[in-house]
Amino acid sequence: MALKRIIPCLLYDGSGLVKTVKFKNPSYIGDPINAIKIYNEKEVDELILIDINASKQKRKINFDKITDLASEAFMPFAYGGGVKTYNDFATLYKIGVEKVIVNSLIQEDPDVIKKVISHYGAQAVVACIDIKKPMFGVKSPYSYFGNKIKYTLKEYSKYLETDIGVGELMIQSVDNDGTWEGYDDESIEEVINTVSIPIIACGGCGNIDHLKKVLYHTNANAAAIGSMAVYSKKGMGVLINFPERAQIIIE
Repeated sequence: MALKRIIPCLLYDGSGLVKTVKFKNPSYIGDPINAIKIYNEKEVDELILIDINASKQKRKINFDKITDLASEAFMPFAYGGGVKTYNDFATLYKIGVEKVIVNSLIQEDPDVIKKVISHYGAQAVVACIDIKKPMFGVKSPYSYFGNKIKYTLKEYSKYLETDIGVGELMIQSVDNDGTWEGYDDESIEEVINTVSIPIIACGGCGNIDHLKKVLYHTNANAAAIGSMAVYSKKGMGVLINFPERAQIIIE
């Protein structure tokens, strides 16, 4: 079997690391620098850092902080949160961010993303699709601000691949976030069967079997882990960790 990527996904609130459940009730985890140092030792494949409050609070990116974090990371480093302009992208790439993750900007100003892709390449931009099921109706893509997007999941995925031109999609389940109950394999597989670009599964991973299923049965190209990467076990204390690769590879 091909080697798949496993990526810690860290949530940052502007001052420290936090972890949410269904995008709500953030709990303090600790200092991001300390977490990155541990992930360096564990030789993780990539690292994602999302500032969950930057767009909501209309706060500018703390480039000095991101510079410190990116310089500390010995692995490919992706960042998302509060990215609004071409210069934001350019500055992030200059200070060591390899991929920028976009979400709300897709609805606000897609032409900025297209311009970035034309200059830096598709591989430099990841589009995050938040998926949730409303009280009535089917699971659908939503903007980061909680507004339903006019496209179906298939339509939106194809739009991001062909019209915007992003190099990778991150499929994030709002309903599964922080639950330890597993990925939304059905939605992830739907997107995999729709587009030809790499897919990162995100939201809900709680054990090794969840990783095996989404990577080798659902066939995602990568799996982001949140709770598993910052807690020892469900309901237990903070422990920055990373699963053993040998436990996940299927021969």
